[in-house]
Amino acid sequence: MNSTAIDDYLWFCERVLAKTGLDLRQYKRPQMERRLRSMAERVGARDLQEYWAVLEKDDRQFAYFIDRITINVSELFRNPEKFEELRRVILPQLRQLGSPLKVWSAGCSYGAEPYSLAILLEEMRPLTYHILATDVDENILNKAREGFFAPEDMRHVSPEWRQKYFIHHGDRYQVKPELKRNITFRKHNLLADPFDTGFHLIVCRNVVIYFTEDAKDRLYARFFGSLVPGGVLFVGSTERIFNYRELGFEMPLSFFYRKPAPGIRKAA
Repeated sequence: MNSTAIDDYLWFCERVLAKTGLDLRQYKRPQMERRLRSMAERVGARDLQEYWAVLEKDDRQFAYFIDRITINVSELFRNPEKFEELRRVILPQLRQLGSPLKVWSAGCSYGAEPYSLAILLEEMRPLTYHILATDVDENILNKAREGFFAPEDMRHVSPEWRQKYFIHHGDRYQVKPELKRNITFRKHNLLADPFDTGFHLIVCRNVVIYFTEDAKDRLYARFFGSLVPGGVLFVGSTERIFNYRELGFEMPLSFFYRKPAPGIRKAA
């Protein structure tokens, strides 16, 4: 890669950071740069400086850019076997810590993850809970608040839960109001903004796969600090934390990382 391309890429990253607070330098460069240059080519821009000029003038293109960069791909109960472990093993353990349970869906995209969590927690009533659902993309948060899902988003939702928690509108499903009542959607940048504390469960799945290793370590350390003793971090099935012990976690099940606390029994 020539020096012009290097300057071009870093120049673009600086403009994005100044405008949005999103630091693309915290992502793995090869994957991010390929994506950016492909997006530039799509609109006829010869380089990233020309692409930035397009984004500055066209709000629709800028919204598309943010959506593509933040990788808004999801479905309810993605990797259902892991959500079954969450339901069967992890949530009963967290219930020992007291109520209400404080849960964070970090990088919630268009809402499939927080609504999946809400269904599991509703099924544990009279347990009380609150879910904070955050994303860096305000447009996608608005979609999450509406709570509409396509049939392909619903393939892991049982017929019983579809009837109980959703309204069927033609070719789409909408979350019933009662499933929204304990969820707060909020814009939040995982790489820059302060973190709340006191969480019993943090779910951050399929969000950090393009982050640099240093950015991941900083993020996981901050998640550790945001959990109560005995609290659990639940990550995606391609995001195993190999240095979890150095970060202070223990691993009761694959892809679940717990902040140690006395009195929490280990998974069988």
